[in-house]
Amino acid sequence: MKPGGRKNLILTVVVAGLLLGLLWSLGSLWLKGDEKESGRGMRPVPVEVVEIEQGPIVLRRTFSGALEARAEFVVAPKVGGRVERLLVNIADPVQRGQAVGELDNDEYVQEVAQAQAELAVAKANLAQARGALAIAGRDFERVRTLRGRGVASESQLDAARADQVAKQAEFEVAQAQVARADSALETARIRLGYTRITASWSGGSDLRVVAERFVDEGGMVAANAPLLRIVELDPLMGVIHVAERDYSRLRPGQPVILTTDAFPDREFPGRIERIAPVFKQATRQARVELVVDNSRQRLKPGMFIRATVTFDRIPDAVIVPEEALARRENRHGVFLVNADGRSVAWREVTVGIRDGSRVQIEGEGLSGRVVTLGQQLLKDGSAIIIPTERTSGAGNGKKTAGP
Repeated sequence: MKPGGRKNLILTVVVAGLLLGLLWSLGSLWLKGDEKESGRGMRPVPVEVVEIEQGPIVLRRTFSGALEARAEFVVAPKVGGRVERLLVNIADPVQRGQAVGELDNDEYVQEVAQAQAELAVAKANLAQARGALAIAGRDFERVRTLRGRGVASESQLDAARADQVAKQAEFEVAQAQVARADSALETARIRLGYTRITASWSGGSDLRVVAERFVDEGGMVAANAPLLRIVELDPLMGVIHVAERDYSRLRPGQPVILTTDAFPDREFPGRIERIAPVFKQATRQARVELVVDNSRQRLKPGMFIRATVTFDRIPDAVIVPEEALARRENRHGVFLVNADGRSVAWREVTVGIRDGSRVQIEGEGLSGRVVTLGQQLLKDGSAIIIPTERTSGAGNGKKTAGP
């Protein structure tokens, strides 16, 4: 490098150093002047504040779930055949014991007629056997009388006795045949009755609704093949699943408020009916069943629901917005606005019930206003400025404190 170039480089470095020193000195003077104006060792922090609320607060939990029919069953014929008529359709009401369908019954009518004929034959045979038994009885008495007089032989008496016994057996067989034929007739009549399909159930209300139809008229069905699904709509059963943290707070009989997407502006009352004693291993949740009144039948099985359960209620609590909570050294607290309105004080608190964005807190000296925005820049005793108050004061022509 030439001597002239080296001198220029040294001169440039010296000038840059002088400029940096001058800028640092000016910055220090500005900061000191700013500190004098603020009266403190830091600039005031702009914050937002709200009044601490005192009043009731409720601990609630909302669980999602679905509605199910409290009771349902499938109507199926006890005999097979062709569906001749279906007397109800989807959404139709059904009374207990009401006929809901009919099968083609020609074959079963014929079975009844055949059974009646067989019963008539059996009764005729019984009458014949009864007459033969009576004749055999008279013959035996006559031969026994003659034997007593010495006219009939002992062999004749034995033959008359054997004939009477045989006729008695034939009579009893004829009686059994009549009973069997009568039973066969009754069976045929019952099977004929099965072609008229009825919806019968025990317990619950006498009125239910057709939820699903599985066959059409004219189709062939086998015995016990499903025809209709019938459900009970009032009351309904709501099913939710709860985690371990809420399980211990639930009790049978607790009231529940339900909402649905189908009726977003309405609430439906219910109550807890059953709580499962086990948790599912896959989800670590327990099944909880609710009873939901549905007298107007607006709710339907399969609807998605949100069930809100009230766990606790405090009538007089200190309440702040959730955003007012801050953490310092792993402890919860809030920044209270001091009486001068220009500084804050840190207050350690215990967090209680949370109700949406509202939080119950407990601690000493919790009154007045609390900071909800800007806590990350604050510590106990920090200077603050509330922009909303400054703007309001400027509009009124009043002098306000500020940086």
